[in-house]
Amino acid sequence: MRRILSAVVLAAALLTAAALVTLPGRAPQPGPVAAARPADLLADRIARTQQRLRDVPGDWPGWAGLGAAYLEQARITADPGLYAKAEQAAGRSLKLRRDGNSDALVVLGALANARHDFGTARDRARQAIAANEHGADAYGVLADALTQLGDAAGATTAVQRMLDLRPGLAAYTRASYDLELRGERAEATALMRRALDGAVDPHDIAFCRVQLGDLAFGRGDLDTAQVSYTAAAAADPSSIAARHGLARLQAARGDLSGALAGYAELTARLPQTTTLLEYAGLLRAAGRTADAGRQLRLAAASERLFTANGGVDGLVTAALALAADRPGDAVTAARAEWSRRQHPDVADTLAWALHAAGRDAEALPYARRAVATGGRPAAYAYHLGMIHLGLGDRAAARAELGRALATNPYFSPVDAPIARRALLAAGGTR
Repeated sequence: MRRILSAVVLAAALLTAAALVTLPGRAPQPGPVAAARPADLLADRIARTQQRLRDVPGDWPGWAGLGAAYLEQARITADPGLYAKAEQAAGRSLKLRRDGNSDALVVLGALANARHDFGTARDRARQAIAANEHGADAYGVLADALTQLGDAAGATTAVQRMLDLRPGLAAYTRASYDLELRGERAEATALMRRALDGAVDPHDIAFCRVQLGDLAFGRGDLDTAQVSYTAAAAADPSSIAARHGLARLQAARGDLSGALAGYAELTARLPQTTTLLEYAGLLRAAGRTADAGRQLRLAAASERLFTANGGVDGLVTAALALAADRPGDAVTAARAEWSRRQHPDVADTLAWALHAAGRDAEALPYARRAVATGGRPAAYAYHLGMIHLGLGDRAAARAELGRALATNPYFSPVDAPIARRALLAAGGTR
């Protein structure tokens, strides 16, 4: 991992203001875009590409580009119904030219990642690399897939290759996340700042600032997170991620009414399953159980739409089951997800579902697995601490609950107060 940091320092001189950067899962956009919203730019790009393909139907790179644009449009609009269009366009490209068509394979790999079919994404990325071993985007798709599959060493190797081939924002952001998963937060932050230094598009600038805000929030630095999220919103007023960060900050600072208003606007603009779940949790904390139930039903509908379009997300299924007080169903969903991929998030979710089901002895190995890479976000430590407490190991519970609150005392407006009470009950002093 240290080699990644060295390579980044050496590669920084290669960045220029005109460099083309590609975010994870994001297709390149031509030209300056400061005055327009991403959705408008994409709609225009798609229309122009469609017209060209009507004129030149054999343009196989054009079909791959159209698939990438549909995939990006699906990301921005949270509409998985566009996945089929992306798949059809990339498939058309492959039919027109199979040999050496790494562009279409990269799109299909990115689509598989978006659907959380990480095994297929890995295979598509490897096919793309076989077709063009110098294609940096294929290594990005591979890194994303291997990260989620729990192959940390393989993901690091793929990120390093991407850095070697095309140092820039797409590679730097992946390398930053790779470091974060290992608990090297200072290095991850430094690398994300380097990514920000190379960003010229306002939407890319906002993306980097949101990531810096998330890193600051993860270590409990609310003031720095506030500066980062505010700067992201200023760079790109349409940024949903920036609004999400600011709403989370309001909740962390104890401004429940402000947070609820922020989440209401956020979910109205883009009803994503994860933010709907967070909103439901805050509504429940405010005593608005009927409103919370409505948000949970919307989250469930969003998940059904995702799965109807080829997606699989056992973590969301488990979270929905936990929110509905169905721990047995949560265990089933999380265990199925674990059979597909061994990412720390999956280990943590399975552990927490088992804890909710009263099965702490079974939960403990998974909770330990979640923190084994060194990342140890506050929520992981909190879950491990509560599992230790459930097993009667007060000393271990004190250590983990104390670590959770030391890492980020604001990690959850619902769970952080529980962690403080549990720490006192276990004989702690925080």
